[in-house]
Amino acid sequence: MSISFQKNGPENTIQTLEIAFKEAKSRGIEHIIIASTTGETAKAVLELHPSLSANIIIVTHNTGFAKSGEQQFDTEIRKMLINNGITVHTGTMVLRNQGSAIRKSFGYSQEELINKSLRMVGQGVKVGIEMAAMVCDAGLLPPTDIITVAGTAKGADTAMIVAAESSNRFFDIRVREILAKPW
Repeated sequence: MSISFQKNGPENTIQTLEIAFKEAKSRGIEHIIIASTTGETAKAVLELHPSLSANIIIVTHNTGFAKSGEQQFDTEIRKMLINNGITVHTGTMVLRNQGSAIRKSFGYSQEELINKSLRMVGQGVKVGIEMAAMVCDAGLLPPTDIITVAGTAKGADTAMIVAAESSNRFFDIRVREILAKPW
């Protein structure tokens, strides 16, 4: 199953999450990894959360992403997720932090080259692959097939089946199937 949305953005969030939950259940995939910057997409997960045996992990931006020392993810939503058995992971973004510092100082970084290459397929594709490495790095799941849900700007508009691996094995990560993404 593959859906191509006419536009990117938050109006696709519910449908993208429904696709991810349905495909995880029908394919026996145990882990669903979902990007959420402020908590709005995560809140939609709480509203839709099916009775799945899947392990749901919400991945946020790192603290200091937008402003030094500040976390963009809503603390009340974080508490609600945790109280509902959903893991929230805030960690170093594999393709951003050190590379951004190097690019700012020297005008180029290897991470930025990888970022721009993955964005050619889609922003949600880039984020989904990055999250696959982040959750493996954190020990939240083993290298295995997962479903990732991410977006282009706000909300979710991309869902994929990804063979996850840690960041030191980044080029062993595989996109098995794109379930939904903007056209």
